[in-house]
Amino acid sequence: MKKYYRLYLDVKNRILSGELKQGDRLNSKRTEADKRGVSVITVEKAYAILEDEGYIESRKRSGYFVSATETIIPPGLRKTPEIKKLPLPKPAGERHFQYSLWFKTVRKVIAEQGELLFLKAPPEGCAVLRNAISEYLLSYRGLSAQPDRIIIGSGAEQLYENIIKLMGRDKIYGIEDPSYGKIRAVYKGNGAEVLPLALCGDGIDSRLLNEKEFDVLHVTPFHSFPSGISTSISKRCEYLRWAEKRSSFIIEDDYDSEFFMPGQPTETLFSLDRNQSVIYINTFSKSLSPSMRIGYMILPEKLIPLYKEKLGVFSCSVPVMDQYVLAEFISSGNFVRHLNHVRRNLKKIHKSQKSLFPPL
Repeated sequence: MKKYYRLYLDVKNRILSGELKQGDRLNSKRTEADKRGVSVITVEKAYAILEDEGYIESRKRSGYFVSATETIIPPGLRKTPEIKKLPLPKPAGERHFQYSLWFKTVRKVIAEQGELLFLKAPPEGCAVLRNAISEYLLSYRGLSAQPDRIIIGSGAEQLYENIIKLMGRDKIYGIEDPSYGKIRAVYKGNGAEVLPLALCGDGIDSRLLNEKEFDVLHVTPFHSFPSGISTSISKRCEYLRWAEKRSSFIIEDDYDSEFFMPGQPTETLFSLDRNQSVIYINTFSKSLSPSMRIGYMILPEKLIPLYKEKLGVFSCSVPVMDQYVLAEFISSGNFVRHLNHVRRNLKKIHKSQKSLFPPL
C-alpha cells in the first residue's frame, strides 16, 4: 500500500471514529511529514484526497481542519479490512504450444499495425482475421467459405448464444446424448428447449432422427465428448437428409478436429452440404490454448441477412489486438506448423501406448 494512501486511511478512520472532531486542526504538512518520516509531497497527496472527499477543509494561512460532522462507519468496521488475495495459477507443466513464437507475433503486429489496433471491430469481426481463417480452411481443411460468411466470437459458448438469438428461443434443439455439458447448459440457460438424442455406434440413433420432433440439430461429428464417437460418412449424410427433409439447420460443432489421429479427418458436414443447411462452429481453444477465447462460425449464405437483422447491432466481443495477432499467426504459416508439431508429438504418444500392448 502506498504511503500517502496509508496516511489518508489513518486520518479518515480517526475522523470517522470520532477521535478527530469537527473543527479540530490537523498538523501542518511539514509537521506531519516529520512525525511520520515521509516526504511533504506524501502528506500533501493524502490531505488532497481527504479534502476532495469532504473530510477536511483548508483555510487560507490557517491550515487544515476537520469538516466531517458525524461518524459514518459502525465501530466494528472502522479498521482497514485485510485483503485476502486469491491464489495465483501455477504452470500446468509441459505444453506443446510454442509461447515464444506467439510473443514474437505479438511484437510484430504491434510494430506494423499501429493505429489499426485501436479501431473498433465490425460486429462480425475484423476482416484481417476472417480472411486468414477463410484461406486456412481452404488450403488445409478443404473447406470453401467466403470471409463474409465467417463470424468471429469469443469461444464456443458465446457462439452457441448467438445461434439461439439467430434461430430463436422458441425452437427445440436436438443434441447428442451424452454431449459436452455446456451445450445443454447454454441452450437451457438462454431459455431454449433441449431434446437429448441417444448415440449409437456411429452417431445419433436413426430411429430418433425420424421419430422425434425438433427444429435444429446440434452435433459434434468428430470425436464427440465424452463418448469419443466419430460419425461415419453414411451417418453424416443421414444428418443432411434430415435437414433437407425438414428444411431445418444443423449446427456442426467441429471442436478438436485439427488433431485427427490417425490419417485424414472425415469430411465435415459443412463440406458435404449442398443445401445451405449447416452452420459450422470451431474455436482455437484446443488447437492453441484454453485462454484463447476466439472462435468462429460459418453461416449459410441465406442466413446472412437474418444475422445482420438480429445480431448486426452487437459489438464483436474479441479484442482487436487478439484478432490481428491470430490473423498474423495463421497467415504466416505458424499456426499450421504448430498443428503439425502437436500432431507429431501425439503420434509418438500413440505409438508408445500401442507398444505397451503388443498383439497376442
